Amino acid sequence: MDEKYDYDYVVIGGGSGGLASAKTAADLGATVALFDYVKKSPQGTNWGLGGTCVNVGCIPKKLMHYTALLGAGMQDAKKMGWEFQEPKHRWSTMLESVNNYIRSLNFGYRSDLMKKNVKYFNSLASFVDNHTIAYNDSKGSAQKIRAEHILIATGGRPYFPDCPGMKELAISSDDIFWKEEAPGKTLCIGASYISLECAGFLQECGYDTTVMVRSILLRGFDRECAERIGSFMEDAGVKFINEHVPERLDRTEDGRIKVTYKATKSGLISQAKTQLFDTVLVATGRYADTEGLNLKAAGVEVTRKGKFACINEVTNVPNIYAVGDVVEGMPELTPVAIQAGQLLAKRIFGKSTLQMDYINVPTTVFTPVEYSCCGYSEEDAKKKFGDFDIEVYHTQFTPLEMAATHRKSHSGEEIGNFSSCKLICLKSDAERVVGIHYVGPNAGEVMQGFGLAIKLGATKADFDNVVGIHPTTAENFTTLKVTKASGDSADAGGC
Repeated sequence: MDEKYDYDYVVIGGGSGGLASAKTAADLGATVALFDYVKKSPQGTNWGLGGTCVNVGCIPKKLMHYTALLGAGMQDAKKMGWEFQEPKHRWSTMLESVNNYIRSLNFGYRSDLMKKNVKYFNSLASFVDNHTIAYNDSKGSAQKIRAEHILIATGGRPYFPDCPGMKELAISSDDIFWKEEAPGKTLCIGASYISLECAGFLQECGYDTTVMVRSILLRGFDRECAERIGSFMEDAGVKFINEHVPERLDRTEDGRIKVTYKATKSGLISQAKTQLFDTVLVATGRYADTEGLNLKAAGVEVTRKGKFACINEVTNVPNIYAVGDVVEGMPELTPVAIQAGQLLAKRIFGKSTLQMDYINVPTTVFTPVEYSCCGYSEEDAKKKFGDFDIEVYHTQFTPLEMAATHRKSHSGEEIGNFSSCKLICLKSDAERVVGIHYVGPNAGEVMQGFGLAIKLGATKADFDNVVGIHPTTAENFTTLKVTKASGDSADAGGC
């Protein structure tokens, strides 16, 4: 290491991508420092090392989603012979279990950094120049360190719409997973996967839940699958206020929140309406947390959204890099940040030349009926390759377990074929699968393996040649016969 540098590698941001890159660099022999400082949410929520995923994202979300699935499963259990008193959910007990697990992860990350000799600074970092970082130590004294390479992995924070009372009275996903009191009657504003996931587990845990949608559900995902999720959530009891936006939030004398909202259909604003809620959760998008880094001092440029237009994780300044949610146009997913950060460290400090593949990334939405996908949506595939070159194989069905218990909707009617499998194939390339979509139980587990198949260029014939595991929902991908072009019914029967 050149004597003018204190460290080979400085990482700003202790989330999934930053931690992964720092630890990988240390394993390769680099001297590494990592800065992480949690800025409290507008409602005062704070958390430990590990970033959004561990503290206010994937981990608590999945645990609360699992809690909701347990509740729904109890209703099925009665149909299969189990006898017990009507279950009642206790928010405080779930919260204690979830938060204790998160704190154990926070401790584990600190310990892991120590074992790998990564210097941890619980401080806000900012640039002095492209090699120098300024910060205040634990005593409040101003300090500086210099590094040959610097990674920005500061992630994102929830965006609050410009609406009177919103920041003062509403909470975000930064707050729901640490909220001590049960949320009661809740309004989730937004149609993102975060909003729908939160609404889903709240409803299944017994809380009266409504989702306010400005335009469409799950923008950027496959439209058919998004609509299937919305339909199932309605069956599960979630209410939807479609094509409306909040106008203002006010606190009532009894401590509730009065939400005034208006319609936005065709750009026309209708007469305002109001409803009362105990909790209002905002999930209308996220912004890159790059303000305050003093990027101009280092000559680093950002886009209009405050993100970095990187080429292979390199910003416009050659020794400054970025991974995760701060990179323009890349999937905002934890595993993406982790892999990009690891591969970057291996290229800088190892002999690797392997670059991150941002195209065929499998992902899952943990709504009451889960949805996973990899590759192109049907709409994007047709835009990319043309309608004439796309063949879509599909089926819709009821999973065996739910079929046997005759799962009922909130209104008491039996829910029909709510699960689906879809392969989007490129005709001109031996029906290579360019998109795979699944709506049903255990969606993440199903898609992880199929994601590898897509990455390796599997064709429809390859799927047909796989022996299915019977009786599973994933088996349907090995038996798809009906194409959308045929116009035949995609409804599946029994075995």
